[in-house]
Amino acid sequence: MFTYIFTLFFLSYLISLNADNEFCTGEEFCNTDHNKYSREINEWYSKINSEINLAIDQYIPCQRVNCSCYKSVIDQDLKPFKDGITKEQYAQARTKATKYQIIDGTLFREKDCPFPARCAGIEHYLSALAPNMPNIELAINTRDWPQINRAWGHSQAPVLSFSKMRDYYDIMYPAWSFWEGGPAISLYPTGIGRWDKHRESISAAAEKWPWQKKETKAFFRGSRTSEERDALILLSRANPDIVDAQYTKNQAWKSDAVFFFNIYHCFLLFTISGAS
Repeated sequence: MFTYIFTLFFLSYLISLNADNEFCTGEEFCNTDHNKYSREINEWYSKINSEINLAIDQYIPCQRVNCSCYKSVIDQDLKPFKDGITKEQYAQARTKATKYQIIDGTLFREKDCPFPARCAGIEHYLSALAPNMPNIELAINTRDWPQINRAWGHSQAPVLSFSKMRDYYDIMYPAWSFWEGGPAISLYPTGIGRWDKHRESISAAAEKWPWQKKETKAFFRGSRTSEERDALILLSRANPDIVDAQYTKNQAWKSDAVFFFNIYHCFLLFTISGAS
């Protein structure tokens, strides 16, 4: 929930900032008639505030006992398959994911994996579970987005994904980054790895910096999964006093250019007041 609220808040902040700095992208390149006093901006800002307040009002903390927080999600995701899974359903799932097999307690995976680091994270916990599992085949999605959208006319297919929305048939599984193959930052160049251990260090650091000592500055660390995030990085470089945003290396990192060291082309697409 915190991530959702922060995202909404930051988007509304960028909108107000865009009007002052003439920040623009795509086909609406530098439309100077677009300002923060327009009806469109004010209506959108009000909608965001309403959604934030609604999320806060409806939030109910979960009592985490025996995975009870997740039982409703498990029941809901498995409901379409209560009568079993057909060969046709699994064949469709295979086109959207990486194939895994557990045979006689040993884990196997098809040769190709689109994100090797993510597959390593999946295999970290599946290998531990394999000796206690029956012979089974799994279709596990390693992409950031779910695959089987109800609105697209897809039939129910048992694709396991670590993110989804209610419009998808995908079955949720624990995120791979909690144990191995997680995002890489300067202190952890090969990934943060054991999240349970890393979380302890974050909590310890947080105690040293209470809210009254924190800076009034937006903060972002994440991978360059799309060029849409480039604008935020450029904004940070142009206005480091209000935004601290940097990319991390991750499983999709290919070269310095992809990592956004070479940003010349971005200045052709984005104009930020104060950037040179």
